[in-house]
Amino acid sequence: MEIRHLRYFVVVAEELHFGRAAQRLHMAQPPLSQRIRDLERELSVRLFDRGRRGVRLTEAGALLLAHARPVLDGVESAREAIRRIRPGAEGVLRAGVPPDTVPDTLRTLAAAFAREAPDVLLELHELTTEEQIARLREGELDVGVIRHPADSVGLASGPVMSCPLGVVLPAAHPAAEAPTVRLADLDGSPLVIFQRAMAPRLYDHILTICRDNGFLPGAIRHARNPQFTHGLLLAGLGVHLNSEPRRALPDGLVWRPIDEDRLAWRSSVVWVPSHASDVLRAFGDAALAGLRAGGHVTVGSARRGPITPMPPRSR
Repeated sequence: MEIRHLRYFVVVAEELHFGRAAQRLHMAQPPLSQRIRDLERELSVRLFDRGRRGVRLTEAGALLLAHARPVLDGVESAREAIRRIRPGAEGVLRAGVPPDTVPDTLRTLAAAFAREAPDVLLELHELTTEEQIARLREGELDVGVIRHPADSVGLASGPVMSCPLGVVLPAAHPAAEAPTVRLADLDGSPLVIFQRAMAPRLYDHILTICRDNGFLPGAIRHARNPQFTHGLLLAGLGVHLNSEPRRALPDGLVWRPIDEDRLAWRSSVVWVPSHASDVLRAFGDAALAGLRAGGHVTVGSARRGPITPMPPRSR
């Protein structure tokens, strides 16, 4: 008895109609009918009564259905367990990246991963640091690219990549005339920043550094979408800390470096330690290449959680 024959039987038992069952299974009706007859011959019982009034389960069919469903559920659970142990084992790798990841990073990452793991489909999900960590722990994500500092206890991490932050501000802002902006010169200006729920530790880290440097925002406004952020800035409703733009800013806005090296996007690849695999290593290498293309440089290893190096890729 083959698993696929049990699956055919369960679908027919649920539909009680061979035509509809064949449609669900994406196969022609005659082969499906033949597989059910083969199963009946193997078990030496009649599983269905076929009459002018339709198809009905026999007593033997009802008994087999009660046993077949747990078997199929067990097979699916086993497949899911294997997939979680070996990300990419079913041909798909689920990866998270920050919502504001620049196009150069995504393009380079995707191309590099396709070269290293051509048989694995990369599913990229736009997720905040907190969302990625939660999904990794729940087994809903295979690997992520997060921003530090973050509560990544229990996760393994690759090298940390850093990209310095500057400030985007209206060209008419007094501080825009300086080649490098002192954070103290922004004191009192409203700050446009991501919502705290997206990355609480990073949010607090940024505001603490601003305060330590004499920048106390007159107001805090939250924005996630770059267009909305730029709209607020153009309306004179704040300044925004971010890495140097890879594309031209809207007219009326300028980007300037700032005088605080601790303000930077610090990113790394994270995963569940027991899930390390060749596919994850390929993604890690691709993500580093992508981050470099987006202006990041390697600065060391993450300090949150155990750092579990991926094993050398098998050849």
